[in-house]
Amino acid sequence: MSDAYVTTPDAVEARARPREPHLSPRQWIHENLFSSVGSGVLTVVFGLLVLVFVRGMLGFVFSPERQWDAAATNLQLLMVQAYPDAQFTRVWVSVGTLLALTGLSVAAWGAAPRFAWRRLASVAISVGVAVIGVGLLAPFSGGARLAYIGVGAVPVAIGLLGLRRFGPHDERDVDGLGVLAALGAAVIVALWVVPFGRHHFVNGEVIAEPGTIAFTTKLPLTVLFGVLLVAHRVGVVLRARVRALRPILLGLWLLSPFVLTFIVLRDPAFDYGHVWTTDLPIYAAYAVGGGLLLWWLTRPGVGEIGRIVAALVLVAALASFLQPMRMIVRLDALLLALFALAAPTFAGAREARLRYVGAWVGLLAVFSWLVTAVNTPSTVQLPTGTFFFGGLGVTLMIAVYTILFSFPFGLVLALARTSRMPIFRVMATTYIEVIRGVPLITVLIFFDIILPLVLPPGMDIARVASIVMGYSLFSAAYLAENVRGGLQSIRRGQHEAAEALGMSTAQKTVFIVLPQALRVSIPPLVGQFIATYKETSLVAIIGLFDLLYIARTVIPGSTAFQGSSRENLLVVSMIYWVGAYALSRASQRVERKLGLGER
Repeated sequence: MSDAYVTTPDAVEARARPREPHLSPRQWIHENLFSSVGSGVLTVVFGLLVLVFVRGMLGFVFSPERQWDAAATNLQLLMVQAYPDAQFTRVWVSVGTLLALTGLSVAAWGAAPRFAWRRLASVAISVGVAVIGVGLLAPFSGGARLAYIGVGAVPVAIGLLGLRRFGPHDERDVDGLGVLAALGAAVIVALWVVPFGRHHFVNGEVIAEPGTIAFTTKLPLTVLFGVLLVAHRVGVVLRARVRALRPILLGLWLLSPFVLTFIVLRDPAFDYGHVWTTDLPIYAAYAVGGGLLLWWLTRPGVGEIGRIVAALVLVAALASFLQPMRMIVRLDALLLALFALAAPTFAGAREARLRYVGAWVGLLAVFSWLVTAVNTPSTVQLPTGTFFFGGLGVTLMIAVYTILFSFPFGLVLALARTSRMPIFRVMATTYIEVIRGVPLITVLIFFDIILPLVLPPGMDIARVASIVMGYSLFSAAYLAENVRGGLQSIRRGQHEAAEALGMSTAQKTVFIVLPQALRVSIPPLVGQFIATYKETSLVAIIGLFDLLYIARTVIPGSTAFQGSSRENLLVVSMIYWVGAYALSRASQRVERKLGLGER
């Protein structure tokens, strides 16, 4: 089949939209910037303000007084704090795992973008104009200024030739993955060829060496780029052969934060004798006993007796926290109670019951393994704290875990607040309004300082775990309101249709109402996720060694980098912006695919 007949969702969407009238640069400027006297005045005033701001920022960035070597020298400290060099391969393995999942997912979902040639030409012109602007506005000498202008003129010339080659109504495009792969390959080649220099901090002194970046950095980055490309090709092959590829990848994505954090990075020193004699028998007992219980609860016609049994299991699981016993026994009982409560929703034929019991056995195995890993001492030792890494790593860990834990709790709160049962509605409303009336920093301080003081004797909780717990409870209140808006947008006819099919309330909610409500709630939910990611910087106030705390306090506290706070904070701001922008763009792509905001 020729390329002319190959279609993608983006291409179909582009053809469905009405063609916008083409405007020449002069017409576009007149239409959008100088359409009236008032519009022209505003354009000139705000243009001058932007010019002054950009000139000031460039003057700051390119000033010879700036200590950019502070961030370059302490880049590893900013990323993972003082993670031991002897075990640093584990960091690269974790990043490689995430890149492999990314490549497989892009192939599995067919998320390859396509770029119009005219769009690429316009981007080239924009990049060239930006580089020329830097050369004209930055405080450079004559030679450096001319070099920037010359470099910027190259993409401008290429872009103009591209616009001349492809007419205003030319719809030809190119595979976006190929373009991104070429750009990535160019970056990798630059790491091996361009003399960026190397910075070391030895005995309190900064040592700057000429040449390319360190071999121990550019080699892993090259390997990781290859892993991404190979994973995508493997995903293309598996997409045609494995029907359950997408559910498998979703499960791997959900498990990856826990496995990478507590198995790969933490490197627990397992006592396999204890595992075989204690942990494995506990798992076997819960797997067999819980499997039989769930097999009975998912049988059609169990009725109210099944719900009563599930409630009793939950009461017993909660009561176990009041008795002295192993933590894994308590947590496994709590997990079994949750499965038992959800069992009537997934009741059905023999195949459905087998899948549910199989999900219990598989999830219990992973859960028990992770609990054992958490309760096992780590081989990673840091001189500055008890947690095994920090910097950007702990920032991302807090953000990801907060989102994972707060999302299901927020769903429960939203369902409770829209429930017809007054007790659940009042409890959820009270919780949401109280939490939303308390500042986040107050919640973090409470869980960091007060919570360990009120725990039962013999029970301890890590500092990061208490912060994630408090942040999750706080974020869930806001997520609940976002989801509640989606729930209230579902028309009554959807509920009546589900009831006419004989669905129970739980089945109607899980299979009919929630999918539609979450689709509508995507924009505010992603906004809340971005806010959660950025607000992790508040943990710096309570002294956790996150990205902001290291940039604002640790690095400037060193004698060699005193006065470098502004440079470090600018680097941190760029890191936060890249993460937030990536989430925003991904959200926009999902919204376009689902047709949100369209009639």
